[in-house]
Amino acid sequence: MSQRLKSLDALRGFNLFFLVALGPVLLNFCNGVPNGCGDWFFNPLSHLLTHEEWEGLTPWDLIMPLFMFISAASIPFSMARYRRERDYKAFALRLLRRVVVLWLLGIVIQGNLRSLDFDHIYLFTNTLQSIAVAYAVAAVLFVFSRPRTQVAAFVVLLLAYWALMEFVSVDGFGGGQYGPTDNLAEWVDRTVLGRFRDGASLQPDGTVYFAPWYTNTWILSSLTFAATGVTGLLAGTVCRNASTLTLRMKKRDWRLSTQGILLLTGVAMVLVAWLWSAEMPVVKRIWTSSMCLLAAGWSFLLMGVFYWWYDAKGKTTGLEFLRTYGMNSIVAYTLEEMVNFRSIPHSLFYGLEQYIGDFYPFVLVLGQAVIIYLILLAMKRLGIFLKV
Repeated sequence: MSQRLKSLDALRGFNLFFLVALGPVLLNFCNGVPNGCGDWFFNPLSHLLTHEEWEGLTPWDLIMPLFMFISAASIPFSMARYRRERDYKAFALRLLRRVVVLWLLGIVIQGNLRSLDFDHIYLFTNTLQSIAVAYAVAAVLFVFSRPRTQVAAFVVLLLAYWALMEFVSVDGFGGGQYGPTDNLAEWVDRTVLGRFRDGASLQPDGTVYFAPWYTNTWILSSLTFAATGVTGLLAGTVCRNASTLTLRMKKRDWRLSTQGILLLTGVAMVLVAWLWSAEMPVVKRIWTSSMCLLAAGWSFLLMGVFYWWYDAKGKTTGLEFLRTYGMNSIVAYTLEEMVNFRSIPHSLFYGLEQYIGDFYPFVLVLGQAVIIYLILLAMKRLGIFLKV
């Protein structure tokens, strides 16, 4: 099965549609609703459309790990030639190019490279850079190992991160502490990145001030970024091989389809993550092992549903717009992050602000979402697909 998976493009598109269109539009609508009017509905909905402050996992928190999962799931389709032909030089060049481009784009988008101010350039602080880490590890494992080794690598990465966070203690950080200011991953980022960490600034006396509002970690968390990438690689391998599994229960054989394997794996991961969370909390900001496992479980479940609908049943009616987002996902993400398209509806509809008040941001965000979609649709119809 070597053709492009429709379900993979659709799931990628679903993720980007939620990020650049549905989520912001719904959130701004909720924010425009007056206090006391439907609070029982709009307040919980707003919470689902924002990041969890610390412990827990909202649908908005799932966007980043699902992005990483999907990126790695494409590897068995895009990298199969290098493993088959053992063309390692070409593989290394392609992988290096992808990692460098993603890393630089991450600095441009969130690292403030456009300011040309060396003191405000952050080296490792963006989703695209975490994708680069996850993709690189997953790609190397795909080309140089078998699925059994890849599963072992996933387990080792999870346990290594957990062991370091649980048993290593430095200067009051770590030793089983998982708070925003006392975990080991926080100490590693402060030590390695220093003033080039997001939220950090160099003081007149030469010391580095770390803003208390910034609690995401990246260096040590790369272990679990990589683990997330391996889960995507395994899911992609299952789909590419159109894998099936026969289970014998009560003297009867039960045959699991590809989507069945994906769904069953997802359920198992969610259950194990839930059990693990009693000892190691689910915290997306530091990418704990339990969070990694939980997000991977939900990603497998979503992949199973999309594979069943798009590839097993061959259905696309009414949902083709998702592939419009999915086939130019990096463009969609970059446009949403870098270009202020809200200025266009503002220049056209600014007179409405005096009449609709708090709903005016909703109009602007809706206009931006429509403009980005029209750009992606035009690119699709022209056959323009930008890849990294």
